[in-house]
Amino acid sequence: MLPVTSRRHFSISLYMLRSSSPHNNNLLHSSSLLLPSFVSSKFSSSSFIKKDNLDESSSPPMAACIDTCRTGKSQISLRDSNLRSHDDESGFRYFNYLRSGYPDRASFNGNQTRTIHTRPIVEDLDRDAEIDDVWAKIREEAKSDIQREPIVSGYYHASIVSQRSLEAALANTLSVKLSNLNLPSNTLFDLFSGVLQENPEIVESVKQDLLAVKERDPACISYVHCFLHFKGFLACQAHRIAHALWIQNRKVLALLIQNRVSEAFAVDFHPGAKIGTGILLDHATAIVIGETAVVGNNVSILHNVTLGGTGKQCGDRHPKIGDGVLIGAGTCILGNITIGEGAKIGAGSVVLKDVPPRTTAVGNPARLLGGKDNPKKHDKIPGLTMDQTSHISEWSDYVI
Repeated sequence: MLPVTSRRHFSISLYMLRSSSPHNNNLLHSSSLLLPSFVSSKFSSSSFIKKDNLDESSSPPMAACIDTCRTGKSQISLRDSNLRSHDDESGFRYFNYLRSGYPDRASFNGNQTRTIHTRPIVEDLDRDAEIDDVWAKIREEAKSDIQREPIVSGYYHASIVSQRSLEAALANTLSVKLSNLNLPSNTLFDLFSGVLQENPEIVESVKQDLLAVKERDPACISYVHCFLHFKGFLACQAHRIAHALWIQNRKVLALLIQNRVSEAFAVDFHPGAKIGTGILLDHATAIVIGETAVVGNNVSILHNVTLGGTGKQCGDRHPKIGDGVLIGAGTCILGNITIGEGAKIGAGSVVLKDVPPRTTAVGNPARLLGGKDNPKKHDKIPGLTMDQTSHISEWSDYVI
């Protein structure tokens, strides 16, 4: 390894060489954001760095994170000029250090008209407008976060601000998080971008999922927070891409994405499974969904849930989940059974038989609240209300 002084001189020369390249003229405007602190201070008074066009001249510079790994190659790259943001001249894109190995949609129809947690009910027209504006809101939130926490400026710039569209930002985020030494992020980015461009309905589902998380999860402080950091949301969108590849008979790639999602997010969806829109995967760790499973619209699933088979049989062997269903943490739903729309499955339940619509099933093995012959029904949609405890009031002998 080079001495500290030699490494610094090498880094300075490297940045000067990059900035002087005719292909990187547009990087001069943002070069101070890319220099390490010892380089930034050395050239702060030089005309080599132009600061005229910086959005936040008072913000401290943040060095891009360079991962040389064992390849000796930097993961900093400049995308093709047509991928640059229309309102950002730099177009610079960088990749964060990635720790590899960290542990079609259904035909259902549903309406998302309610929410809970202290948030007001959103009328249909207002909600449609909010869905259409979600990308603009993400960008606004990203810029606001940068002003409050300048240290995230490089990360937010590469992930959100410099991206030209929601699908480009999603392809970028997924490609960085799912890449490893043998599966470059550039390769994944091109693959994901192509699938999203060919399947605009996936982008609409992404917007619906974003709104679902924001409405139903009180821990979600903003759209950009969900978009960048909620692994349940990201795993679901990666599955949508994998499912599109699966139905095109590109099964090798679909299964590859499934494997990387399982390794990176600890979520395992078979690419053949059909997932609706308005999906909330709360916490998401250890959710498993089998190949022939179908999940409807406006469904909320907590962590450690399995939608699996009952043995080695082939064919249609996994559960069918209706619209508006809420599935509590630690639940196993096994076999080719139907969970009716608006049903609620209590945490820790093991469900082996059909559950009627708008009923509550709890226990191991699961039993219907009120009994099999006359089960009690609820008028609200638990997948939207996220109410997991109201049925407890019916248990007169429930004591802690």
